[in-house]
Amino acid sequence: MSDNKVLVDEARRTAEHQRVRSWVQREVDTEIEAAADRPVQEESREVERAGAKLRSRAVDEAVGTEREVARGRHTARVAQFVDYAFWLLYGLLGIRLVLALIGARPGAGFVQAIQAITDPLYAPFRGMLPNLTTEGGYTLVLPVLFAIFMYLLLHLAVRGLLRLIGERRTHV
Repeated sequence: MSDNKVLVDEARRTAEHQRVRSWVQREVDTEIEAAADRPVQEESREVERAGAKLRSRAVDEAVGTEREVARGRHTARVAQFVDYAFWLLYGLLGIRLVLALIGARPGAGFVQAIQAITDPLYAPFRGMLPNLTTEGGYTLVLPVLFAIFMYLLLHLAVRGLLRLIGERRTHV
């Protein structure tokens, strides 16, 4: 009989152990679930805040980039105009130089027109350097060459300034 009593007592203890174990397991699972929900909500709020900040930065960067692109386009258009004006200036002064080199007749209408157009551009340089003349009447007008060179330097300076204005800034 004592063997039966031991078996019954062992069965009761096993059942009690299983019941307590189930209860502890449910309690632990409930605590874990409650603890798991809190950080997820906090993390999701933090993720939303970080996402909003990143979206805001992306929009600001896109707007800034669009402004820089527009400024670059405008500057490029101005640079094209400046280039055209200077190349026109070089062409007119070059024609004046060639006409002087070949000894064109000063009374000719074309020569007078070129001189009238280029005189305001040539005036600051007139008389700075001597003209070189050959026996055949051909003249190398050094002030015209000097004027072309000086306008070239001015052209390069203006283009450098436009490049600085139109260049995209990068932030490190």
